[in-house]
Amino acid sequence: MKIDNGGFHLTYCTNIHPGEAWQEVFANLEKYVTELKARLAPNKPFGIGLRLANVAARELLEGDNLTHFQNWLTQENLYVFTLNGFPYGGFHNKVVKDQVYAPDWSKQERLDYTLRLVKILAALLPEGMDGGISTLPLSYKPWLKTEQGRLGAPFGDGGERGAGEQGSRDSWLLRSASVNLATVAAEMVRIREETGKLLHVDLEPEPDGLIESTVEVIDFFKEWLLPVGGNHLAQTLGISQALAEVHLLDHVRICYDTCHFALEYEDPASVFADFQAAGIQIGKIQLSAAVQVNLPENIEKRRIIAERLRPFAESTYLHQVIERHADGTLHHYPDLVTALPYLEKSTAQEWRTHFHVPIFIHDYKLLQSTQDDIVNVLNLLRTNDACKHLEIETYTWDVLPPEMKSDLLASIQREYEWVLATFAGT
Repeated sequence: MKIDNGGFHLTYCTNIHPGEAWQEVFANLEKYVTELKARLAPNKPFGIGLRLANVAARELLEGDNLTHFQNWLTQENLYVFTLNGFPYGGFHNKVVKDQVYAPDWSKQERLDYTLRLVKILAALLPEGMDGGISTLPLSYKPWLKTEQGRLGAPFGDGGERGAGEQGSRDSWLLRSASVNLATVAAEMVRIREETGKLLHVDLEPEPDGLIESTVEVIDFFKEWLLPVGGNHLAQTLGISQALAEVHLLDHVRICYDTCHFALEYEDPASVFADFQAAGIQIGKIQLSAAVQVNLPENIEKRRIIAERLRPFAESTYLHQVIERHADGTLHHYPDLVTALPYLEKSTAQEWRTHFHVPIFIHDYKLLQSTQDDIVNVLNLLRTNDACKHLEIETYTWDVLPPEMKSDLLASIQREYEWVLATFAGT
């Protein structure tokens, strides 16, 4: 839905609903989206944040499925302005964990899948509006061997192999990812020239992703995407390197997930400023909250906190933990289930856990959420024109502790209402 003040578009991501095939996806849209529109914006267009697995994307492009969907959107006064292209395959009712990153951006399957999403979004996107496709942060860092904690050694000018690369796996992946993203950008340039529609693919940093922090994002753009991807795009389109880099900055952006950047203990205002100084645009802001807990010195209190956290250590998704020490240093655990045994003896002052909890909840049984970071981002957007696309992304309703669950439709509506009220300053 369009927020009257400032031209913002607000939606929720339909990745919260189980279903990988197109008919399952469409059934969820009919069941939930139309009712939410009736409750929240009965007389206005209502936006959809559409998640399509590879299976659904293939099926939507078959026969006249896409035309029928376009007609239904028009009939219901709905519009699609953003797609979630992060999970390639199943995302519910199975063990997902690190397989959410597969195939990564070095693989042809990821490229082909994203190009299908580009074709779909180009057809669905209303005139006069840009549209984004959020995607994974290139790959999963534990799968790779990095060099001294940094991304792989960069290539030299013109895409040649740099002296420090020496065939390292992460360097090869970064080069492949840069070329594949440039291939997507080339298709988006073509679409823009032919239709006037501006599309972008939005990399989504998160803990243990190959790019997870502001510094790593900027390093990737500066050392890989622009020189290597720019070289590929320049050759593909027959244009200068400089113009190719301008196109890449238009068509490859960042999906700023408030949960993920809060997990990294990054200040939103600083992140926005650093991205803008580097010429990197934010294509979508996902509104989500992580579990946060301050660690007392008392061991017995820590044991109680551990019991409060235990229900969040479920088996479907990765729930990375980042702890912060008094001197500001951070330590990562790959998953909450592996972190819990260390809670009692940890010398850290705070833990933040990658578990998306309802954004309208701040306090819960000795635990808190990073809701304040969402508030800070929404306040920042009042004066910083960084991004117009907002997407609520609490995808964990199925795996929340039982006492946090309530009627799904009512819960989604409550999240919308919380965002609207917060954005309005009430």
